Amino acid sequence: MDQGRDHGSNYGPNHGQRPIGRRGMLAGAIAVAATGALSAGPGAATAFAEAGPATSELWREFAKSPFTHPQIPFVGTAGYRGGARSRPRLPVRADVRTYGARPDGSEDAAPAINAAIEHVGRHGGGTVTVPPGTYRIDDIIRIGYDNVVLRGAGSARTKLYATKSLTELIGPYGSRYGGDKSSWSWAGGLVWLCPKERFATLTAAIKAAAWPFEGWTGNKRDEYRPLTAVHPAKRGDRTVTVADTSGLRRGNLVLLHVADDAGHTLLEHMAGGGPGPEAYVWDDKTKLTSYVPYEWPVRITSVRGKRVTLERPLPLDLRPEWNPRFTTLITPLTGSAVEGLTLEAVETPQSQHLLDKGYNGVVLQCAYDCWADDMVVRHVDNGFGFVAASACTLTRTRVAGRGSHHPYFCREGSHDNLVEDFVIEQRTVPAPAGTQLHGINVEGLSSYNAWSRGRMEMGTFDTHRGMPFANVRTDITVTNDGQHGGDASAGPLYGARFTHWNVTVTNERAGCVRIDDIAPYSATVGISTVRPFGQIDVPDFTGDLHSRLESYGDPSAVRPRNLYEAQRDLGV
Repeated sequence: MDQGRDHGSNYGPNHGQRPIGRRGMLAGAIAVAATGALSAGPGAATAFAEAGPATSELWREFAKSPFTHPQIPFVGTAGYRGGARSRPRLPVRADVRTYGARPDGSEDAAPAINAAIEHVGRHGGGTVTVPPGTYRIDDIIRIGYDNVVLRGAGSARTKLYATKSLTELIGPYGSRYGGDKSSWSWAGGLVWLCPKERFATLTAAIKAAAWPFEGWTGNKRDEYRPLTAVHPAKRGDRTVTVADTSGLRRGNLVLLHVADDAGHTLLEHMAGGGPGPEAYVWDDKTKLTSYVPYEWPVRITSVRGKRVTLERPLPLDLRPEWNPRFTTLITPLTGSAVEGLTLEAVETPQSQHLLDKGYNGVVLQCAYDCWADDMVVRHVDNGFGFVAASACTLTRTRVAGRGSHHPYFCREGSHDNLVEDFVIEQRTVPAPAGTQLHGINVEGLSSYNAWSRGRMEMGTFDTHRGMPFANVRTDITVTNDGQHGGDASAGPLYGARFTHWNVTVTNERAGCVRIDDIAPYSATVGISTVRPFGQIDVPDFTGDLHSRLESYGDPSAVRPRNLYEAQRDLGV
């Protein structure tokens, strides 16, 4: 089967045609765009009614206040360059065969591929091509320079065949929280996009058994310097006032730090606030409290006086008691990608739960404005991962083969990412006893990520606790047979503003998909009729959850069909 063409059959009719939207606070124009023909006059309204069901009431509400709706987050700028539908075609600067890679799988091609990437990266970037064939790799493929694209001839024509696990290549990776778990169960990839220096410090710490934090401020979260305090502001604001602009320039990437206070009012705010979160016991959730301060990378678009405008709206309120400030961050990887490849690991039995050896696929770490496109991973422990990654896009990706622990994972404070046109195939062998299946996972205070237009032949809408908030899953068909994870010290399953919109569940299982009775300030819109069975998800918060349920039992009835695309096309 031509996997590249089969992948394309999952697209919407306008794939690849979206112009980059305008920006600005245009609330009135947004409301008009949202109601469309219904507000354009009687004739247009009649035409719209004949075309299909009426527009969702929740969507009408959202369109009037897209950045501050209580249940639905704004994810219209998720992904590479604010969700840009086109990406640069960087000039070809190297062919891996020139560096000695053989396309017949007869010898290790990793040194040649990495040498080509290194050469192109050191000389300003460009495309490294991997022509059709099978290339054996006995090491990690590392993309650590900006503006480097590793491009195969298509996922059906170019294969990387990986023979070793990350445990073999780097060493065992324990957990910074103790126990005998393997962090290769949720970290690292055999194709690993990560800034070169950050990769070096991470792997050095792992080899030294000094289990690191993995994000934007280094292994001990101390590799930054303050730039300026940020004055109080509201969720959805794009322009903020700061104390000092001397260290801020247009185009800079900065890190917004927001710390919790002794009363955990920041965590309460992330959960939507009110009596339920206020009554929740936060102090003993030691893994969750280790995730703060909340760190959100963002690019500055203008500096005028003390006013700083950002490329994305603020993800939450900024209050003085949370010490909001802009800081530096480790230099991120930007503008790099991997395209048109299949990564197939040597087929081994799936490991026991939380003891993965690290036959992992593609991971983007400390990456901003990077992407992967037309990628298949097969026989992997874990498929595609965001680890402290932001503003990145996965398009036309597929997880196949013997079954994975985490087909997709999003963790360690990953924000504003987009996963679009994705497939999780049914496993090719039965699951060994003692293994676990999740699905599209999000955890660790990760926020404003979107999963759009997917087909999941197995798995679920997983959260591993750690209170992710303001995430969207939309226009997805799922055979819902997975289970969520996470231990008690990681706190709540959901923060506020989770939205599941137009989801077809093929086996009627409710768990992790219908969330109106479990997730605070959430929206469950247009999902199939489902029933609870074999579920372990229970509400974390008492009292009224302020959740919304609409168009239950009929996904085809909800308009717009795809919440991410509708938000993107508002052009704000």
